[in-house]
Amino acid sequence: MPALDSSLLVVTDLDGSLLDHHDYNWEAAREWLTRLQQQHIPVVLCSSKTAAEIIPLQKALGIAGAPFIAENGARVSTGEEQTVRDEPGEAYQALCVTLSSLKAQFRFDSFCDFSDADVANFTGLSLADARKSRMREASEVLLWRDDADKLEAFRTALTAHQLSLTQGGRFWHVMPAGCGKGVALAQVLHHLAKNEGFTRTTLGLGDGPNDIPMLEAVDYAVIIKGFSKTPVTLQRRDADRIYRTTHTGPEGWREGLDHFLT
Repeated sequence: MPALDSSLLVVTDLDGSLLDHHDYNWEAAREWLTRLQQQHIPVVLCSSKTAAEIIPLQKALGIAGAPFIAENGARVSTGEEQTVRDEPGEAYQALCVTLSSLKAQFRFDSFCDFSDADVANFTGLSLADARKSRMREASEVLLWRDDADKLEAFRTALTAHQLSLTQGGRFWHVMPAGCGKGVALAQVLHHLAKNEGFTRTTLGLGDGPNDIPMLEAVDYAVIIKGFSKTPVTLQRRDADRIYRTTHTGPEGWREGLDHFLT
C-alpha cells in the first residue's frame, strides 16, 4: 500500500470523480483533501475541463499553485504558469474550422456552436462557469448526433487532420494526436522528479474512458463507479493495485483513498 507521506502524489479526474456528476459538489472529499494538504501531498487535477475552470477550482479546493492537466492532456501546467485566458486560443479556433469541414459527412454539435447559456442549460453549470468551459485552447467538446457505427469513420477522418477522439464521462472530446492524460501525467512527473530529485509514488482516480491512459500509468488506480456507457477496463495485471468503488463521484473518491491509504 502507498504511504501517506510527502513522497505520494494524487492525480484525479474531476467531473464524476472528485466532483459530483450532477451538481459538481465535492463535500464528501473535503476531509481527505485537508489530510493530503497537511501531509504536503500534491493533488494534480487531470480533467477535460479548461485551465480557466481549473485554476479557480484549485483555489477553492486549497491546492492553488499545484500542477494540473487540462483539456484531457492538451494543456499541461507544471504549476509555474497559472494564466487564465479571456478568449479561446488560436489553436482551438483552427480546430473548430477543421471540425466544421467534417459536418458535411457527420452529424455532431460542438461547444463552439453554442452560447454560454446553451452550455449552462445542458451541463448544469452556472452561466459564469459555462463561459469558462468555452475558454478552450487546444481541444473541443462534441455532442455526437450521428449513428454510433459512424464513430470509427469519424475517428479515421480526424486522424487525417492529426487529431484524435476520446470519450469522457459525459461528452466526446477532439484533441491533437499524441495528447492524452497519460502522456500529460508523464510530463508532470518528469518535471517534478527533475526539480525534487526523487520519483513520486502515484495514486490516480477516474471514472471515464478518457481516464484510462492516466489509470494505466499510475502506481495505484481507483476506478470510480461512473455513468459512461463504455466501461473502464485496464490492461494492467497488478490487480492488487486496482480498486473499483461501489460509490460514485466524491463518495467514490473518498472510498478509493480509504482503501489505499487507511
